[in-house]
Amino acid sequence: MAQLLTSRQAEELHRALIAYLSANKLTSTAAALRAELNLGEDVFGTDTAKKYEGLLEKKWTSVVRLQKKIMDLEARNHALQTALDTATPTSRQNKDPVAWLPRSPARHTLQSHRDPITCVAFHPVFSALASGSEDQTIKIWDWELGELERTIKGHTKAVLDLDFGGPRNNTLLASCSSDMTIKLWDPNDCYKNIRTLPGHDHSVSAVRFIPSSVAGASGNLLVSASRDKTLRIWDVSTGYCVKTLRSHAEWVRDVCPSIDGRFILSTSDDYTGRLWDVSIPNPEPRVTLIGHEHYVICCAIAPPASYAHLATIAGIKKPPLTNTAEFMATGSRDKTIRLWDGRGNCIKTLVGHDNWVRGLVFHPGGKYLLSVADDKTLRCWDLTQEGRCVKVIGDAHGHFVQCIRWAPSVVKSVPVANGTDGQNGNQNGTPRKNANAAPGADAQIRCVIATGSVDLNVRIFAN
Repeated sequence: MAQLLTSRQAEELHRALIAYLSANKLTSTAAALRAELNLGEDVFGTDTAKKYEGLLEKKWTSVVRLQKKIMDLEARNHALQTALDTATPTSRQNKDPVAWLPRSPARHTLQSHRDPITCVAFHPVFSALASGSEDQTIKIWDWELGELERTIKGHTKAVLDLDFGGPRNNTLLASCSSDMTIKLWDPNDCYKNIRTLPGHDHSVSAVRFIPSSVAGASGNLLVSASRDKTLRIWDVSTGYCVKTLRSHAEWVRDVCPSIDGRFILSTSDDYTGRLWDVSIPNPEPRVTLIGHEHYVICCAIAPPASYAHLATIAGIKKPPLTNTAEFMATGSRDKTIRLWDGRGNCIKTLVGHDNWVRGLVFHPGGKYLLSVADDKTLRCWDLTQEGRCVKVIGDAHGHFVQCIRWAPSVVKSVPVANGTDGQNGNQNGTPRKNANAAPGADAQIRCVIATGSVDLNVRIFAN
């Protein structure tokens, strides 16, 4: 067998071994090793041995530390190589807001909740972020500084969803809960609870303000989804329920209004999504989305900026311009995301998540769809590449990721209305604009995303 050590290195190792054995009172073993190596007391005495005491332990711990460092560096190298392999040429620069995608690590990790995070929502103007939790509280954060501003208490069970919006120049925060109520809070008055909306017969799972372009110039309308199988539309100025929508056969999990407030997309445990035209007096489902094989948990209506890319996926030469709900996305416990056209046809199924899909948001620039799931990841799907997954943030959270929101875009010289960015409307982070308008022509995209998880953390991904 080839000798790995030089004669000097071998001698040093032998002496360190004898010193280690002697220091640990293993005298007979040390004596046997001395005899085997012909290292008598005259050659390697007690005084000389003291110089070698602790040397073996130091070498051993150094090797362990170096091995750990090597493993960490190899993991980082693998992650960077994966990111490089999956990056598009534009996303490598990460400077253009239209092509920006989140990357690890997060800018801020916000910690204060005592139970899993269920929802997050951005203020349409200020750097305020609201988070809701199973600990029954709402927390308001400054997402730019990463600091907690206040804790809001009022619900008696888990807070399930949040949304900022309301009448023009009077932004409100709406929350809904397993306690079967919806509460309205005034950010201009220290988040005072100004109204409670009872009426649902079971947990209220989702709430969204309805943009005012069609649904009413006042911008006073709010839609909620509930485990009582209904959707309700409320007038926040009076607290009255003005419409009740019934069609789902099971728990209604999520709801998403279109940017003009005319349409509402809902998803349910009945394995379907339904598109409603709420501009008519007695809304009925205009389209029923059938195809998922498990509960449909989340949904998003595509912004007009994405129509050209989605039309290509659908095999349509010219993007349709007939309404604001031409394309939609739904996520399910069947681990898939489905893209739909306005007639209820599934145009693409996105497969990649290894667990329940929990949240969806379209990139305001129209090129990407982002998703989070119980597999602890955040995934970015490129709509210009037939919905290919081009980025995975595998360490987005340490547990199930339950929600995702994109910060509303900043509209210049337009007053804020109804939780949307003024007349251009910005529902769920999507600026309202002509399908052919250049992204950013009337709104400045804010490259900021918030996610919430069962690991009790809210994370901010920002450029």
